[in-house]
Amino acid sequence: MGTGAVAVLAGIAAFGGLLGMLAGVHGLRQVRRVQRTGTCAAALVKRPPGHDVDPSPRPRPLLQFVTDDGRVVEVVCPVTPTARHQLDDGDRVLLRYDPEDPRSVVVQGWESLGLERAFVAGGAAVLLLSLTLVAVAATRG
Repeated sequence: MGTGAVAVLAGIAAFGGLLGMLAGVHGLRQVRRVQRTGTCAAALVKRPPGHDVDPSPRPRPLLQFVTDDGRVVEVVCPVTPTARHQLDDGDRVLLRYDPEDPRSVVVQGWESLGLERAFVAGGAAVLLLSLTLVAVAATRG
């Protein structure tokens, strides 16, 4: 494979890695912003519609809460229940929501940032690999 082809492939990989990193960083910033500036509210956990026919073992429940201005908001829970941390119908959880966009919520104590961190790490790895490919191709060409 020629130096030009390697450089093009490395450039495409670098672009993909950069996009992955940016997506992860954006997700981390959103969660931290809502945690820092969001309004606290108690939410009721509700069974999602069609739960009886849904084949998935743990569908994401709905969270219903009232904003400070009196609006009732119902959002899909941003975290998936696990065997260790279950969210059953009728449970109450504490969450923080963005007053400007109440559909943007963070459930307190459930801030799983693993996916965002994986995007940052994976994107950085792909970016470094592509830069390494460009450097190696440049020294050989």
